[in-house]
Amino acid sequence: MTKVNVISGFLGAGKTTFIKELLEKVFKGQKVVLIENEFGEIGIDGGFLKEAGIEITEMNSGCICCSLVGDFSKALAEVSERFAPDRILIEPSGVGKLSDVEIAVSSVEGISLESGITVVDAKKAKKYLRNFGEFFDNQVRFADTVVLSRTGDIEEEKLQETLHIIREINGSAPVITTPWEALDGEVMLKALSEKHPSQAMAEALAREEAHHHEHEYEHEHEHEHEHEHEHEHEHGHEHHHDHDHGHHHHHHDADEVFDTVGGETVHKYSRGELESILNEFSETEKYGVILRSKGIIALDDGSWAEFDMVPGECEIRSCAADYIGRIVVIGTDLKEADLKSALRL
Repeated sequence: MTKVNVISGFLGAGKTTFIKELLEKVFKGQKVVLIENEFGEIGIDGGFLKEAGIEITEMNSGCICCSLVGDFSKALAEVSERFAPDRILIEPSGVGKLSDVEIAVSSVEGISLESGITVVDAKKAKKYLRNFGEFFDNQVRFADTVVLSRTGDIEEEKLQETLHIIREINGSAPVITTPWEALDGEVMLKALSEKHPSQAMAEALAREEAHHHEHEYEHEHEHEHEHEHEHEHEHGHEHHHDHDHGHHHHHHDADEVFDTVGGETVHKYSRGELESILNEFSETEKYGVILRSKGIIALDDGSWAEFDMVPGECEIRSCAADYIGRIVVIGTDLKEADLKSALRL
């Protein structure tokens, strides 16, 4: 049986960084395959992790439900057969539902779901719960382990508040609050290896058979809901997440709630130009509500840079040249034309 860990987490929570920690400290010496399901038109993280010798299958699909229940299960079985890894790490989209991923993994023969891990930005838990409750709640509720990121420079009172938010949603999963760099592999493994089956997971699996039939029905009658979706988008993506009154989660897929704007570019940016654009993304709503932007681009001094931006924070780091520049922006109510103009896409 190939062991599987799902590493979930909201946009910009630090999943990729945590995966690198796991590879160095916990799974060193194991044959590991990483599968990404990235929301957005362009996969950026592939090159970043290939340097660690990890095989990556990127599936850039917005509809988590469709891709994971259908194509994803097939891809997972193929990866297991082709590479015969000791372990598969699955990094779902930052705006996906952990329950969908766990259900899909559970349906594949020869695969053992060891644990679902959710990475939560300790500084943004309250904001994300308020603005994106259904997605954030699901990722925390279905987690076997919750890992808090960016705890090294946060006030104790704020960290305690975040812990309280997590415990209100999930009362049993171990919560890692110590900064990752201070932990050794054995302590991390102890927190990750204890599986805590939740009542929520049991209920989700029990509903899965009914969901399959309902999902097929919804696809057959999708045109009947087109006007409804247009109306919701005109009113700021006001989705009412009520699962007990006929509004099931096909109506709340990531691609219906979040916008993505991305593209390829040959423009050579100055560092000042890049910093100015990202500061506007981070500090203003000039281009809409931007939750995440990342990219790999050429600079005008002949070097290349990767960047990663979430509200209030931005990181730009040097990297090896890539075959073309790529940028993706994720958020709500994005002004596509203005964004493409600003980014030279």
